[in-house]
Amino acid sequence: MQAKLALEDGRVFTGKAFGAEGERSGEVVFNTSMTGYQEILTDPSYAGQIVTMTFPLIGRVGVNEEDEESARPWAEGFVLREPTRVPSNFRASGSLEDYLKKNGIVGIRDVDTRALTRHIRLEGAVIGVISTIDLDDTSLLEKARNAPRLVNRDLVAEVTTARNYDWREGFISEFSARPQSDGRPNGLFRVVAIDYGTKYNILRHLAEAGCEVTVVPASATAEEILAANPDGVFLSNGPGDPTAVGYAVETIRNLIGKKPIFGICMGHELLALALGGEIIKLKFGHRGGNQPVMDLASRAIEITSQNHGFAVDAHSLDPDVVEVTHVNLNDDTCEGLRMKHHPVFSVQYHPEASPGPHDAAHHFNKFAEVLAGKRRWW
Repeated sequence: MQAKLALEDGRVFTGKAFGAEGERSGEVVFNTSMTGYQEILTDPSYAGQIVTMTFPLIGRVGVNEEDEESARPWAEGFVLREPTRVPSNFRASGSLEDYLKKNGIVGIRDVDTRALTRHIRLEGAVIGVISTIDLDDTSLLEKARNAPRLVNRDLVAEVTTARNYDWREGFISEFSARPQSDGRPNGLFRVVAIDYGTKYNILRHLAEAGCEVTVVPASATAEEILAANPDGVFLSNGPGDPTAVGYAVETIRNLIGKKPIFGICMGHELLALALGGEIIKLKFGHRGGNQPVMDLASRAIEITSQNHGFAVDAHSLDPDVVEVTHVNLNDDTCEGLRMKHHPVFSVQYHPEASPGPHDAAHHFNKFAEVLAGKRRWW
């Protein structure tokens, strides 16, 4: 069955259907990871986006329950060059195509993903429509131009948990990532994790670092969080435009100075807004498992997993209050923040990986060491 991907700027790609039949719209982005497609699909940060995999052969290891990063896939659509029809891995419980069909994810294969990626890099991320049921170029282009934008859209409200829940599960198999640390800190710490679209592996890392985690909705207020008397607060990753999540910014602003805070990705951006900073929309974002980041204090370089289309404008932050701790070596964007007078820290990248390298997993243990009183700052 034929399928088409139409971009709002007039470019149309024709391929074959792969996955569920139907039609979806979203911001078309690319991810440079060679593996980890199931983790990418189930990362809530991809809500509202059609994901293109730049690696040409996808689906080789099939799918399995352990590699889910949330309760279901969130990507609007999936674009690839060549799928593997028959997976070959002892952990596989099914094929990628069957997984897409089961979860209603519309995909397209046999696309020149090199040309599509180059187009996005040159023109910037664009809104697109992927369809197996409407193959008329004019119709699809009109739909793409009228589809919802990501800017000013609160996608966090669509992916956050509806209720509080506790998380105690650490790593679930010998094939999972292990934190790069000297071991679990003594004792357990109560941490409230605000769910803007959190991944399971973040919660596993917190548990492995010695934290008893209670996950709360993004709408939770500072008063509700402080009433639980946690040792620290975690700000999760999430999708879309952070400037559209004003209620979360207000909550974070009211938590600063009261508890240690650690944020990742969306949490990093929301923290910056709470500190008076500004957010910029990146041309095509950072998505993949090969992003080099420098720690400005030690000059150490970590290869990181990333997934974001927005970034913190470092020049908008008050240098008397906030210090930029990490930068992306590809474009010099802000990748980490630290408050100068409170134990508050965040990173733009994903130290929990899944998928990606594990260079930055030590941040979870540093957070636990702050909670244990072994260090004051990161």
